[in-house]
Amino acid sequence: MLALVKERPGEGLTLSEVPEPAPGINDVLIRVRKAGICGTDLHIYAWDDWAARTIPTPMAIGHEFVGEIVAVGSNVSDFHPGDLVSGEGHVVCGRCRNCMAGRRHLCAHTIGLGVNRPGAFAELVVLPMTNIWHHWDGIDEDVAAIFDPFGNATHTALSFPVLGEDVLITGAGPIGCMAAAIVRHAGARHVVVTDLNPFRRDLAAAMGATVVVDPRERELRDVQGELGMTEGFDVALEMSGSPAALDAIVQNMAHGGRVAVLGIPSDAVSLDLERVVFDMLTIKGIYGREMYETWYQMTVMLQSGLDISPVITHRFSHGDFEEAFAVARSGASGKVILDWTDV
Repeated sequence: MLALVKERPGEGLTLSEVPEPAPGINDVLIRVRKAGICGTDLHIYAWDDWAARTIPTPMAIGHEFVGEIVAVGSNVSDFHPGDLVSGEGHVVCGRCRNCMAGRRHLCAHTIGLGVNRPGAFAELVVLPMTNIWHHWDGIDEDVAAIFDPFGNATHTALSFPVLGEDVLITGAGPIGCMAAAIVRHAGARHVVVTDLNPFRRDLAAAMGATVVVDPRERELRDVQGELGMTEGFDVALEMSGSPAALDAIVQNMAHGGRVAVLGIPSDAVSLDLERVVFDMLTIKGIYGREMYETWYQMTVMLQSGLDISPVITHRFSHGDFEEAFAVARSGASGKVILDWTDV
């Protein structure tokens, strides 16, 4: 079968013939239909320091996908050929304290699809049955392909109650833009989104932001005044990995404010702990999705009217992956989808 493979250390990927995966007794074999390009995939393509110390080669990459089940292992009873599904890309051990307590998103031994095991930029992919999400009727196939990053946005956005709250989001990448739509759907009052990139600020506005801000040109204090806010932001979502953005959050929170951090900084971050202490801020790190409460929340929000489809800005055939990756790297895109139905 064909797959996008990191054949060897260095920049780039190849579209290569690889052996078809064989499902074990507890596994599900899926024919991939659509797959989304993630920031992780861009790191692997570029072969940065993180990729060089993390990715074994050769490795078929990709972890955001939707597809159709073609076969199941002999122990699998709840999934059937023909089902439209996506997969949770974090494969957990199932035996550690957190897994045994039902907190699988906190497993310390997580293996990543397309990172530590063959991924979904391929005609076929295998995952354990415990990693399969069966899509409910009516879910758009392109949206289903990005449930993984949509889940990151949902996990972050709903970490704290946002009904009636003023929310600051730093970073208008695709996940930050989806988070803006989610907190608006969940009842936030004002949603302020900051980013340096004008394309992504416009996308955040289209996804429901009240105000979008270039932090080089406007102070958040001034934005608060324009919106009639008197005490700072109630909830903040850090999506950029920028130390300056995290500092701006800490300096602009209401007393007792709550901060969810998804963005990963490339270097050590200096934090104004005096402000954190005296303002009694709560800071929570977010990784991945809660299994599977986040997936349930995503589906129900879509059924109740949430529309995240504008975040999908480009679609390419899998054979045009070089162009697709160039667009995803350009900063002038939202989510980029690879179509595997034309293999």
